[in-house]
Amino acid sequence: MKLYSWNVNGIRAVHKKGDLQRFLAEHDPDILCLQETKAQREQTEIDFGEYEEYWCSADKKGYSGTAIFTKLSPVSVFYGLPADIAGQFALTDSYGDTTTEGRVVTLEFEGFFVSTVYTPNAKDDLSRIPMRQAWDPAFLMYMKRLAAEKPVIYCGDFNVAHTELDLALPKENDGKKGFTKEERSGFDAMTTAGFVDTFRHLHPDEGGQYTWWSHWGGARERNVGWRIDYVMVSTELLPLLKRAQIHPLAFGSDHCPVSVELSLPMSNE
Repeated sequence: MKLYSWNVNGIRAVHKKGDLQRFLAEHDPDILCLQETKAQREQTEIDFGEYEEYWCSADKKGYSGTAIFTKLSPVSVFYGLPADIAGQFALTDSYGDTTTEGRVVTLEFEGFFVSTVYTPNAKDDLSRIPMRQAWDPAFLMYMKRLAAEKPVIYCGDFNVAHTELDLALPKENDGKKGFTKEERSGFDAMTTAGFVDTFRHLHPDEGGQYTWWSHWGGARERNVGWRIDYVMVSTELLPLLKRAQIHPLAFGSDHCPVSVELSLPMSNE
């Protein structure tokens, strides 16, 4: 099974330019998880007949949003965070209510769950760090709940570089958004809970591999980037993990796709 994750930073623009079509033709994912779709389904002209589509769009049009396209029919579909988990955390601040922003969609399959997330950005002035300190444990609580039932694959834009290997300029960015101790400790909590960063697991010492680049200063051309998009898996899936990759030559967004290949059945039979 090939699973890809991509923050498309506006699915309508990526589709209109043909980048999404080219990507699908080249990579042919079995499951494609998207973040920052910035659209309601009815606002798009997308028609990929071999995929079932599950959209979790923000109430506010043109903002945030996630979606999963899948060739394998799910057993169940869940949108957002469970209400009982969301109710335990302060997930609304002056920027808005993150539970209405389409940030999570989860599919249940026969032997595993797939969830995708678009994590709130801490903001340049770090004014959303308190939100991150609520969101990160809330989402992790959800993933742990799922993992208690069956193995989990979760992916998306986590808006944090975990270690110094995960960004080109760690010293210059220490303490800045995406590389604060608070955000990094949120990632530490995931690994402590038994979830594994698939790319780092297979490429433990490999730097220079990034998934997001600023629009400024030719950052992508110079590969001055950040690895903030991940595919995480439950530990019991590691024996089935064959490949974890980053795809910097897939264009259309300021992010590039990431992927895993797992020896999982593409059938519920």
